[in-house]
Amino acid sequence: MKQNKYDDANFFSAYEKMPRSVKGLEGAGEWHVLQALLPDLRNKSVLDLGCGFGWHCRYAREQRASSVVGVDLSEKMLQKARELTDDPMITFIKLPIEDIHFSEAQFDVVISSLAFHYIESFEAICNKVYRCLKAKGVFIFSVEHPIFTSRAKQDWYYDDQGNRMHWAVDTYQNEGVRETSFLTDNVIKYHRTLSTYLNNLIQAGFRIRAVNEPIPSEEMLRNTPEMVDELRRPMFLMISAEKP
Repeated sequence: MKQNKYDDANFFSAYEKMPRSVKGLEGAGEWHVLQALLPDLRNKSVLDLGCGFGWHCRYAREQRASSVVGVDLSEKMLQKARELTDDPMITFIKLPIEDIHFSEAQFDVVISSLAFHYIESFEAICNKVYRCLKAKGVFIFSVEHPIFTSRAKQDWYYDDQGNRMHWAVDTYQNEGVRETSFLTDNVIKYHRTLSTYLNNLIQAGFRIRAVNEPIPSEEMLRNTPEMVDELRRPMFLMISAEKP
């Protein structure tokens, strides 16, 4: 059973108040790194897996992508995406990422932002993405970093005054389900090691182009003082890979 927390009224209400939901890409602390990894999108066909409000879809069209398909499981997310989008060359599809089945060599670029840690089998996704990419096509995605997902309690250790002491890593090699809290309780995520992410890509046939553990931009560090703690441990992992 694929969990769909984003259609839960309480979860969605909290999610749409997050800076990345209100401000779009500029409100996402990792966007400047993901943006730098993207290839030239001019005249490219783009697939966005876990498209959410459609920010990356609209950005791709601003960069003159020829067409964009956004896939998401959540009807609430897609409703918001459609409200924000006025572009006949962007198509939104309600579908679990696990169930995608596009034509062989259909896309030039496949992107995904912070979605695959909700997916049980990354290996299966790699194989599906490889199939639907054209030769020399690029697959770029971000996930919560394995250091972040290793423990079910995805939070700092605090002292008696509420100061953040350290970030613990435990059960790192024990891949699988983590029932954690994100905006609400009982959120199902999947932990996998860094080597699993890389090896699944390699085994599917991809060539690794770049691996990044992004930190907030200088501007965000200046404007949001609490973001300095994001320099103490990686929260996100980004990988760019190419189909030979």
